[in-house]
Amino acid sequence: MRWLMLYARSRQVPASAAAVTLVALALWALDRGKDPVGLGIAALVLTANVAAASVGLGGQDAALDRTAAIRWMPRRAAHVLLLGAVAAAALLAVRAAGPNLAPAAILVRDGAGLAGLAALGAVLCGAPLAWTLPTGWLAFTVCVPPPGGAAGQVVSWMIFPPGTAAATGTAWALLVAGTVLYAAAGPRR
Repeated sequence: MRWLMLYARSRQVPASAAAVTLVALALWALDRGKDPVGLGIAALVLTANVAAASVGLGGQDAALDRTAAIRWMPRRAAHVLLLGAVAAAALLAVRAAGPNLAPAAILVRDGAGLAGLAALGAVLCGAPLAWTLPTGWLAFTVCVPPPGGAAGQVVSWMIFPPGTAAATGTAWALLVAGTVLYAAAGPRR
């Protein structure tokens, strides 16, 4: 159990957990109770949660991580999956507490896709900049009108309703690709 505590501290999990909790509490506190929270707001809050947690996708010393005598692949894969699960679970808890948030299926789908994007960001840009891919994709989704058809569902997967096959497939494909690449390669130095 001691290795788990050391791993969590080296990956800044306590600070990330505090940030995720504060974001969820802010959403709960700002709820007006009348109108449902839009899919864009839910995607924004999920992206903030994933961005806060993505700083832990790399350790303090990349060379030390690469020379450690432990198997990193399962730990990295578990880290990405937990990142997405915790980001979505925080909003599911807020949803259970009263605010009229997006459906649970969307929160789970978007949490999974954003975690995959954060893992891809860690592989491509390094752990300190892993937040850039989820944040950039959200900005593109919110600022650019989606093209029609399946291409629009793929590009703007975060804001489509549950049951949209292309949006769901895109989110799960991002999770799988990000998890596999991050588990195999680790964060960029």
